[in-house]
Amino acid sequence: MDGFMVKHTRGTSNKREILGTRVCMSGKMSALEDIFSTNQCPTAVFTSQGTDVTPNGDCGVCKIVKQHGVEGEKPMIGDRVHVHYTGRLLNGKKFDSSLDRKEPFVFNVGKGQVIKAWDIVVCSMQKGEVCLMLCKPEYAYGSAGSPPKVPSNATLVFEIELLSFRGEELLEDGGILRRIKVKGEGYNNPNEGATVHVHLKGWCGGRLFDSRDVTFVVGESEDVGVPLGVDRAMEKIQKGECCLLYLKPKYGFAKEGKKEYDIGSNAELLYEVTLKNFEKAKEFWEMDLKEKLERADLVKQKGTQYFKAGRYSYAVIQYQQIVNWLEMECGTGKEQLQAIQALLLVAHLNLALCFLRLREYSQTVENCNKVIELDPENEKALYRRGEARLLRNEFSMAMVDFKQVLQVNSFNRAARSQIAICRRKIREHDERDKKIYANMFQRFAEHDAKVGRLKRKKEDSGISNQNKQGLKRPRLSQDGS
Repeated sequence: MDGFMVKHTRGTSNKREILGTRVCMSGKMSALEDIFSTNQCPTAVFTSQGTDVTPNGDCGVCKIVKQHGVEGEKPMIGDRVHVHYTGRLLNGKKFDSSLDRKEPFVFNVGKGQVIKAWDIVVCSMQKGEVCLMLCKPEYAYGSAGSPPKVPSNATLVFEIELLSFRGEELLEDGGILRRIKVKGEGYNNPNEGATVHVHLKGWCGGRLFDSRDVTFVVGESEDVGVPLGVDRAMEKIQKGECCLLYLKPKYGFAKEGKKEYDIGSNAELLYEVTLKNFEKAKEFWEMDLKEKLERADLVKQKGTQYFKAGRYSYAVIQYQQIVNWLEMECGTGKEQLQAIQALLLVAHLNLALCFLRLREYSQTVENCNKVIELDPENEKALYRRGEARLLRNEFSMAMVDFKQVLQVNSFNRAARSQIAICRRKIREHDERDKKIYANMFQRFAEHDAKVGRLKRKKEDSGISNQNKQGLKRPRLSQDGS
């Protein structure tokens, strides 16, 4: 475990103030210091007052609750938890403290990022709970220890406060949070195109709207009315795992909602997913080029179906598979090379259009660039890149793209219209800049004029004071000198 964290306490023996919270223990050990201040061995204290929290009941991890937390959920496997802690050896020597570092310790529980005892105890705690924990060597650092602070075969004592916890973010945008109720088995997960057999339960606003066993292909869950967030999570789920998925609207039923489930626009959803079994699809390195080309053609058709239905995210999944399979292929002859390039060109063009619909303009530009690398005069790629740049307020760059479209096809009226829009936008932008700068310069001028007036006034005041002092008669001393 990378550095343990501690908690300082202060106050009388029966009342302690911990991180601003006052706690009264009335009879039980109220702090680590109390345990080590008694004549009893700490192990005996935990044996008499503690609770064995190990799954197999071997008393390897014992816990004494010092401060009860908020009633409600407890951390689940994979949750990101924030804790404060103190760690001591059986002789009372402190070996680590979070408060010494002035920041909480953060880790994903149940992922093997910490010693076994921590994964066990933290999953038994509620938010705000403070507990004392004793863990035997086999649940700590074992025979290896953690030199130089923790010796071999050391039994350790901790004080831990659970500050907060949150589900594991499966995507960078935080649109899918996972909390694991039951850990799966093995290290194998479904891949894109795998067939999965799952049991689903779906809630919206506390109302159960879906409960069933269902089979679908990863990347095609739309076909059976399963939302995108569940589909995207499948590659992170193990066989036998039961998890909760918290889905933002983008990964639920989005703005369209789901009429058959009486779910309105932009609703957040909660799904409980149990992966009963799955059959993996072939990975790209397991396929020869002929198979890749055949499957790419089928996937392209599936992507087009999704695009026409307005399911752009699902279409992206299909087209991206073509890119993954073929972008590193060059074939063994001219005919194969042409087939590869034709499929890649279509895939990137369609990806650009999907991302344009999804308002992900950087991705649109990136895919258009890929097409232009293959075909520098591709009219659609130039036009779509221009659209994305225009929507990103990159007016000059967009106008260059639309002019290139006209060089390829002088009859493209849409490109001419877009050029006119770019010119108008550039003029409007320049006029706004002129007004901003004019006002700015006017304010500067007014400020300078004000400073100048104050300076002159001060100077005039100084001259006036000097003149007055010069007119004053000198004061005579008592002897008349």
